Amino acid sequence: MLDSRIVDRNIHILFPLPALLFIMIMLVFPILYTFSLSFTTWNLASGMSPRFVGLNSYLEILKEPRFWAAVGRTFYFTFLAVGFETVLGMIWALILNREFFGKGGIKLLLLLPLVSTPVAIGIAWVLFYEPTIGLANWALKSLGFAPLKWIADPTTVIPSLVLVDIWQWTPMMTLIFLAGLASLSPEPYESARVDGANGWQIFWHITVPMVIPIILTGIVLRSIDAFKTYDIIYTMTNGGPGFASETLNIYAYNLSFNYFRFGHAAVVLFFLFLIVLSFSILVNRLKDRGHG
Repeated sequence: MLDSRIVDRNIHILFPLPALLFIMIMLVFPILYTFSLSFTTWNLASGMSPRFVGLNSYLEILKEPRFWAAVGRTFYFTFLAVGFETVLGMIWALILNREFFGKGGIKLLLLLPLVSTPVAIGIAWVLFYEPTIGLANWALKSLGFAPLKWIADPTTVIPSLVLVDIWQWTPMMTLIFLAGLASLSPEPYESARVDGANGWQIFWHITVPMVIPIILTGIVLRSIDAFKTYDIIYTMTNGGPGFASETLNIYAYNLSFNYFRFGHAAVVLFFLFLIVLSFSILVNRLKDRGHG
């Protein structure tokens, strides 16, 4: 039996310990299993068990042009989506960071995309992009523009998917930035107004430096999720047309469940893990340097 005094002294550790162990197991086990699987060759269609091949699977994946194309699309999708979401999120946050009639209703509307399921969003936007009866081409024709193929055209499929991501996740960035703006001290603004600074000068020289840590935090959180985007792309295009929207997650899925190359799929997922981890470390170091 544990001494009651020991329990009392360490109660703050003992109570969350089971939950912490559960979370660690759920996080660490899939990573370690995927990493170990990446050193094997395992084709489920052959009926053979996984066979250790060392770095051969890595070398084979690195030689595949389709892998590097998927890497490029993953970065293209992520940077385009997060870039627009950051700018639009800050604009909305600045608008909502003041009192006006209907503010509560607008904030409620901003939450609606966040509570919608990705599969439902994907299906709705497929209908929106439908070339013949879709609302998107109807709007373009009404404005005098030529209709587009949207997700059916290799040149427009990634921007079309980015538009869906922007619609869904800009509200999250808005809420993050709005929380940061609400926490700022009013004293620097009062001093700047007394010194005769205009609105742009106040924003650029006071607001932006003070909220940079919040902006970088939002970028990290959103980028991690954007790098791993799967459900929207799979629902809307499944990586098509051809391979034009095949990101690393979709490529890994196709390797696993279409080609049954689980060892190679594990390599792709491990590279995706390294990309997300490296990006997170880089942005956090920039944030720490900004604090310094």
